[in-house]
Amino acid sequence: MYKNILQSIAGIEIYPIISFVIFFAFFIGLLGYVLVVNRDHVRAMKAMPLQNENGFNALETELRS
Repeated sequence: MYKNILQSIAGIEIYPIISFVIFFAFFIGLLGYVLVVNRDHVRAMKAMPLQNENGFNALETELRS
């Protein structure tokens, strides 16, 4: 039943192709971003969750106390 309904819609065969292209383009874009991103920026973003309001590393602050 559903097969007949989908076959009766004009131009429906393009939707799987469009969804595949969007899926593939997203991951190619993500791969390009990972290869191009600055390593210092990645290190700064990686350390952000450990920083407190003063900009110090939370683990270093505990060790100083």
